[in-house]
Amino acid sequence: MALGLLRRRRSRGASGAVSSISVPLPPGAGAFGVEVLDPMGQPMGGAEVTVTALDSHRIATRGATDPHGYFIATLPPGSYSVMIAAEGLSPARENLDIAAGVALPTAQVTLQPARQLELPTAGTWLFDPPHTAIRFIAKHVGMAHVHGRFTRFQGSIRIAPNMADSQVAVRIDASSVTTGNNTRDNHLRSADFLDVERYPYIDFTSTRFAHLGGSKWTLHGTLTMHGTTRSVSLDTTYLGSINGGYEQELRCAALAKAELHREDFTLNWRSMLARGIAVVGPTVQLELDVQAMYRTHDTPTPPK
Repeated sequence: MALGLLRRRRSRGASGAVSSISVPLPPGAGAFGVEVLDPMGQPMGGAEVTVTALDSHRIATRGATDPHGYFIATLPPGSYSVMIAAEGLSPARENLDIAAGVALPTAQVTLQPARQLELPTAGTWLFDPPHTAIRFIAKHVGMAHVHGRFTRFQGSIRIAPNMADSQVAVRIDASSVTTGNNTRDNHLRSADFLDVERYPYIDFTSTRFAHLGGSKWTLHGTLTMHGTTRSVSLDTTYLGSINGGYEQELRCAALAKAELHREDFTLNWRSMLARGIAVVGPTVQLELDVQAMYRTHDTPTPPK
């Protein structure tokens, strides 16, 4: 589908559908709404909607459409990326701008059947940091969730003629962890957690790709963190490739997720729990939202 559909206002007049929805706006907030239809034009409940702030790469809100296919959210002013996805259908993405006191017209999006995406061109692809986010979500003292990300990293994807033989390598600067709270970030960098002075990097190296069908893959590999290496599997969705960007270079995109168990990587956190410092829950959700550029002799260097 054309990504511009998210800006299209719905109007069916006599059919009874409305072109906009009135919602109460909190002070200083704006709102947007979307109606999601299946390929037959019927309302689609349960479609996943993820809204990410473009400046911080943090997830601002996420949820599912109601039984009538609607999703509505109020947000602080800013620029956001919206992704709508459902099993067996091609995801839709678009950017939108939220202004205080403004409820955007309800947009109508029709998801199309997932087509077999053409695999990336064989060769080396480099992560584009300004358009890539490495995020995590962890429990905080057993109640609220802490959302964080790493701001410095590098990664490459080597696509082989046989996709199963392809390789991915990612190196993260552990000291670049940020959660929006300086005190907490410094604690995460300390010997109680990541111990960045002794272990400055977090490394992932793939071992094999396993195709699950359609655009779904499992990426098997090893993750080295805090001096410990463990096997991990990333649930990966390939989002396709396109010519576009700074110099219309060839790009591909993928979304990968994994659940990590903190006790697999460090004994210090166990010690903290024994002392009654229950700062982080037993599992951490990791998400890599990757956009990579095909490497050629004249591939431009992304701006910082």
